[in-house]
Amino acid sequence: MFLGCSLIKKRKMKLKKETNKKKRIKAIIFDVNGVLQLEKYPPSILKREHLGVHEYMAKKFKLDLDSWFDSIDTFYSESIEGKIDGKKAVKIISKNLATDPRKIEKLFIKTYKKFFKKNKELYKTAYALKKKDYLVGVLSDQWHLSKKALITKDIKKFEIVIISCDVGIRKPDLRIYKLLIKKIKEKNRKIKTSEILFVDNREWNLKPANKLGMKTILFKDNKKLFRKFKKLGVL
Repeated sequence: MFLGCSLIKKRKMKLKKETNKKKRIKAIIFDVNGVLQLEKYPPSILKREHLGVHEYMAKKFKLDLDSWFDSIDTFYSESIEGKIDGKKAVKIISKNLATDPRKIEKLFIKTYKKFFKKNKELYKTAYALKKKDYLVGVLSDQWHLSKKALITKDIKKFEIVIISCDVGIRKPDLRIYKLLIKKIKEKNRKIKTSEILFVDNREWNLKPANKLGMKTILFKDNKKLFRKFKKLGVL
């Protein structure tokens, strides 16, 4: 009888520990490109050479991909990091391509919208998590044109929105994750770093988050993400 009670007590304690462990996530931060915004034409669908934003833009200007990146790369990268003003970057790129800045701007925005689609199922889940008192946010690398196209009003409703071109740092720089933690704690001082979950589709972007003590999930698709959410007690 005593042994049976002891076993029941141990099982209850174990269950309590597991339940408490699952409840530790209090903030969930999503990447945008490849997570909240999905590629419309990934290689698996095209069943041919990958055609993305830059491949499409290069074809529009009748350039091979290397020549395209030679024309935009330095200024495009610096714009993502906020080192150069977005309009200035477009002006230099348009000069290199011998075209009008307005044409470049319109074509880029149109192309981002053409090649990305809203991950409606994940947005729905994110809003459901907000209602359950999770702090929900975004940490994303963008330059000002991709920001115009992909950082929608839906995203702006989240509590934390950190965009690389706005803060002058991009992933996987450790400083942007430290900024994320700072912003979260400003919203809720009770949230510990270990209670923050970061979801990104690039493994190298997760390593700095892990280093600082955050929990991470490598995004593959919604089904796998929700399965991992359940394991963490999120859903």
